[in-house]
Amino acid sequence: MPTYRGGRHEHGQNHLIDHTTISKLTTLAARSEGPIVEIGPGRGALTKSLHQLGRPVTAVEVDPRAVAFLRETLSPGVEVVRADFLTWRLPATDHVIVGNVPFHLTTAILRKLLHTPTWSEAVLLVQWEVARRRAAVGGASMMTAQWWPWIDFSLGGRVPRHALRPMPGVDGGLLIMTRRPQPLVGRADRHAYRQFVHDMFTSKGHGVAAILTTITRARALHVGRWLERAGASPTALPKDLSTDQWISLFRQARAHRDCRSRSDGAPAARSSRSRGQKPRTG
Repeated sequence: MPTYRGGRHEHGQNHLIDHTTISKLTTLAARSEGPIVEIGPGRGALTKSLHQLGRPVTAVEVDPRAVAFLRETLSPGVEVVRADFLTWRLPATDHVIVGNVPFHLTTAILRKLLHTPTWSEAVLLVQWEVARRRAAVGGASMMTAQWWPWIDFSLGGRVPRHALRPMPGVDGGLLIMTRRPQPLVGRADRHAYRQFVHDMFTSKGHGVAAILTTITRARALHVGRWLERAGASPTALPKDLSTDQWISLFRQARAHRDCRSRSDGAPAARSSRSRGQKPRTG
């Protein structure tokens, strides 16, 4: 059964009709290099503009009526694939993702993309609040913090809801995800870093100082030094930490744990992993 569900408007998708927004999406995509994969092209308004960049375009659409229309109207050089994007296998070679994401599938599509290592850039139209939160405007989500060492998230602007048909109840936003050429955390520490972020967001405490003390069992004096080195306030919340602060605190907490382990042969903290729970990642 297809994943896209909804009313008669192409499985719940709100089609982009605003030329200014289409131009902005195309301009953002033009800054990247390589073949383009478009999510949910609908009637092809954005697809035609992307094709003008002179790069291969693969449009992935689940609705058979839209697929038939696209294949009849689009220029040669655009490959139209009838598939559910959530189950479709992305290319194994480097590519760029562009799309007007069905709002009700935003989280599922973001998770698929984050766990797929072959794209270099993604330019997505999503709900305004989702775009802001993923770009850490007003505070980062756990998903964003867990992926920051590998992905840079930024905000490309706000899209008024009247730019879409049928008109949704909220504005959209342009979310840009760029893969870092050099990860800020090594592959060997990937799981440990994401576990650290998970524990920071889900543990009790009033501010990061209290939370760090709880999950690392370090002395308050040590935690205070970590925060000073990271340039973070003791009363800040996890959502308020920057990319550099997350990495600094992770490395210092990891070094403390390793030191404790060498001195007494036991881990310094009981993470959710040690309690038999699996960390939730975006």
